[in-house]
Amino acid sequence: MTRTLHILGIRGLPAAHGGFETFAEHLALHLVEKQWRVVVYCQERETGRIRYSEWNGVQRVHVPVGLAGVLGTILFDFIAVIHASRQKGLFLTLGYNTALFNGLQRLRRQVNLINMDGMEWRRAKWGVVAKAWLWLNERAGCLIGNHLIADHPMIAAHLGSRVASSKITMIPYGADEILDADVSLIEALGLRPGQYSTVIARPEPENSVLEIVQAFSRKHRAHVLVLLGIFSPDVNPYHRKVMDAASAEVLFPGAIYDSDVVRALRFFSRSYVHGHQVGGTNPSLVEALGAGCAVIAHDNRFNRWVAGPGAMYFKDESACSALFDDLLSPDFSTAQMKEASRRRFNEEFTWKQVLNEYEQLLDSWHPRY
Repeated sequence: MTRTLHILGIRGLPAAHGGFETFAEHLALHLVEKQWRVVVYCQERETGRIRYSEWNGVQRVHVPVGLAGVLGTILFDFIAVIHASRQKGLFLTLGYNTALFNGLQRLRRQVNLINMDGMEWRRAKWGVVAKAWLWLNERAGCLIGNHLIADHPMIAAHLGSRVASSKITMIPYGADEILDADVSLIEALGLRPGQYSTVIARPEPENSVLEIVQAFSRKHRAHVLVLLGIFSPDVNPYHRKVMDAASAEVLFPGAIYDSDVVRALRFFSRSYVHGHQVGGTNPSLVEALGAGCAVIAHDNRFNRWVAGPGAMYFKDESACSALFDDLLSPDFSTAQMKEASRRRFNEEFTWKQVLNEYEQLLDSWHPRY
């Protein structure tokens, strides 16, 4: 019997948009190697009919959606679910943002596993309407999904207040271990190994970007803080506030999509600073552990489980500034922190472990025709 998995909820493959796409790419290629038939729905900014293609053994369903932004994504999810509801096999939906649509699959008795992501409705960036929509869809996903996947023990505990714990499996996010990188890629940005620290995050209040910049910029550091991300100070007041707070030692290189450059930035940095306050297992933090970074993270239950006891934690701007004081002092060695990051990574977050756990779970739920 050929096992078939349909993946919904991402924009498509190859990965180009974020953590879920990267995970889906690894999972799809892993399963194809194990003789699964894998079908992935891809959102396209075009008009016309649905078309089909193949990429590295993965079958792709290209769904044309003329709209951009959130409305375009919602329309894409709706069309993808309608198409998927006529197929056979097992279904994996990544994210619950439009879980109400998956009700059609439940009505047709398809088996659909839903990765419930983080508590999206708690994010500060959403308005009242968006928060209500996300909260409603989280509830719907809990009821509609045949089984739920949580990427963090705290997310599993949260879902356990909605459904029986037997309906939930915890499998974290994975990443590649980085053991070397091309130093010329950071030199091209004017950086030197160990002479800078890195932040990779969307510049939003819930990611503590302003607090990190203010903490770093309190004094001259003889060090560079590199902030990767898209900043639009002319249209976004928060972005303007971050850039106004930055000292001359803060570098804004914009968004960097070249994976080799990002790999080198992580590998050669003195520390990785992670300010996320909400979410489950954050991909960027896992990738920092895989690169052996010394981690400074916002102090919350999500980050503490991921980064473990070897990281340094801050609650506010003052605490973050004090950590920079310690970390950047001449007699401070990051060797133990880096070693702790690699140890934590190998305990929980290697792709081999994560993908094998997914394969076992998916195989146990695949319909036996």
